[in-house]
Amino acid sequence: MKTAIVILNWNGKKLLEQFLPSVFNFSSEEAEVYVADNASTDNSIAFVKQHFPSVKIVENVENGGYAKGYNDALQHIDADVYCLINSDIEVTKNWLTPIIDTFKKEPNTAIIQPKILDFKDQLKFEYAGAAGGFIDAFGYPYCRGRLFNDLETDNGQFNDTAEIFWASGACFFIRSAVFYQLNGFDEDFFAHQEEIDLCWRAKNNGHTIKYVGTSTVYHVGGATLDTLNPRKTFLNFRNSLLNLVKNLPSVKLFPIIFSRLVLDGLAGLKFVMEGKPEHLLAILKAHFSFYMYLSKFLKKRDRLTKNSNYYQHKSIVWQYYAKGRKQFNKLK
Repeated sequence: MKTAIVILNWNGKKLLEQFLPSVFNFSSEEAEVYVADNASTDNSIAFVKQHFPSVKIVENVENGGYAKGYNDALQHIDADVYCLINSDIEVTKNWLTPIIDTFKKEPNTAIIQPKILDFKDQLKFEYAGAAGGFIDAFGYPYCRGRLFNDLETDNGQFNDTAEIFWASGACFFIRSAVFYQLNGFDEDFFAHQEEIDLCWRAKNNGHTIKYVGTSTVYHVGGATLDTLNPRKTFLNFRNSLLNLVKNLPSVKLFPIIFSRLVLDGLAGLKFVMEGKPEHLLAILKAHFSFYMYLSKFLKKRDRLTKNSNYYQHKSIVWQYYAKGRKQFNKLK
């Protein structure tokens, strides 16, 4: 099975210096390693050419963010499986083997993510993906090992292989045939939650998404946009709403969207009470941007019968804040 590991880079020389060695050393015998450069203006590409001459480089003509960046670059890469990996991830010995084995044994499994731990606190799960992603009925994402900002300690509770709803874009394996069947990432997302949209579309097309806990990587997180950055708040809130418009069953569409807009308003008030008014402004901007995109995204809805059972838990907000359940295995 021909595998390509593709690191999307934008002005990331320092990250490549720190993390490319582990990716190359622990992967190059089983996969080809690529750097897909999003029109960097630093000398990161010169660094790769000088120190890792066997790493292949694809140079995009513009910085189209995560979605367009990968869509553009992958057209030039021939492989059965793509591994889309952030430049701030350290991989571990034999990390590829269990994932490739799962693809070989399970033809219907189209997308996989490994266990993602925090590079800065390696006993903790990392925010962006942890042990595999889910969403609630209102489209709020959460993970095994991470509910909102609460991160669990890795005690082996997720050393399994399990079906999940979405795989993290920080380390995202996908069969190339499925990637092109689904027309890749939706470039209107730019960055954040485009992987959830792609996974949701994969689910609607009958594909399976897995978490493989015997493969481990360590993610710095926030290297492009810190979690406290209002720009990240804007993208997450807007793109989550766009995900719902694009993928919800018709009968649920408008009731869920209305409920979600109300819940987002409450989230904005919470930010104000926490002394973060700039995040309330980001949510308001996200809603205005959502209205601007609404007509376009309604047209993107495909004719497939959409699965009403897309969520395991109706409201993660209720479980977390009202019931105080802050670990995945305590959700009911």
